[in-house]
Amino acid sequence: MKVDAVLAADMNRIAEHSKRLEALGYDGLRLAELNHDPFMPLAIAAEHTERIELVTSVAVAFSRNPMSMALLAHDLNAFSGGRLVLGLGSQVRPHIERRFSMPWHQAARQMREFIEAMNAIFDCWYDGARLHYIGEYYQHTLMPATFKPENTGGPRPRIVLSATGPLMTKVAARVADGMIMHPFSTERYMREVTIPAVEAGLVESGRTLADFELDYAPMLAVGSSDEAVERAVAIVRDRIAFYGCTVAYRPVLEVHGWGDLQEELIELNRRHETAEMADLITDEMVETIAIVGRPEQVIEQMNERFGGLIDRTGFGVQGIDDDEISALLDRLRASPTQNGSGSSTHSGHPSSRVGR
Repeated sequence: MKVDAVLAADMNRIAEHSKRLEALGYDGLRLAELNHDPFMPLAIAAEHTERIELVTSVAVAFSRNPMSMALLAHDLNAFSGGRLVLGLGSQVRPHIERRFSMPWHQAARQMREFIEAMNAIFDCWYDGARLHYIGEYYQHTLMPATFKPENTGGPRPRIVLSATGPLMTKVAARVADGMIMHPFSTERYMREVTIPAVEAGLVESGRTLADFELDYAPMLAVGSSDEAVERAVAIVRDRIAFYGCTVAYRPVLEVHGWGDLQEELIELNRRHETAEMADLITDEMVETIAIVGRPEQVIEQMNERFGGLIDRTGFGVQGIDDDEISALLDRLRASPTQNGSGSSTHSGHPSSRVGR
């Protein structure tokens, strides 16, 4: 199993942090698109590392178009020697329309076209195919030689899609190289909803789980002392309450019989009563959605819950020395993946399709 570290988008410190995390034995660096663009910081990380993978977790697809995203992905992937894992996400409608001033259509259909279009662009750049993608939302039919990247001798970027609901999950399985599962999930939800949806989508693309990378970094309430664990639990409780307000994440609550909780959380959120929201999150909910304990206990639980189920995860803890972190990473990395081995060996990419 590959194990990633979360990286902050601080371009003044990212070189130092990236080198340290690579030396500790992490397989990847995850950088989210929050208050900074992820691509420039990851380019600095690429320059100062040699083997560690660079993961956008996630870059907002609908704030860009397939061509602009393809250029960003190609440049970072080529510069890093093929180490980019392009994690894409849709964000939610208010952010796309009101923060980015970009169009929002039917999210799952739009995302399917977005990735199909990117694959068609990469087919043109890497394989010499004629660029001709005509979809409902995106059309790409012009690629003069002047505008084709020249450094296409290496591997094309891998595209993984962040998904929670069954529709977006099937999109990931149909057109992406893998899927990032939202941390607001559970083992039961994965087994009963996520994995069946992935398998259904893979059938349509002529692939199996062996061809597809499943990435899940659960919420962790981990600490090197009881007091540190308690502080981490309080943070996780707040996060669960926050995510529980999002309508798209209700299916996770429903699987466990907690669906009605969302209405209460939404009402409290409208009144900005965040402490009261957290009070609604029981210990059972925390221990089901998150993993709680000392570092060794957390590693053991992660192996028990997700060993043999996922290919990639994330782990981090404060307050322990580097040798201990490296040993914990080795224990987690040795856990079998959903292919039955101790590491992910996916290859290839789904064929691009011409839109309607």
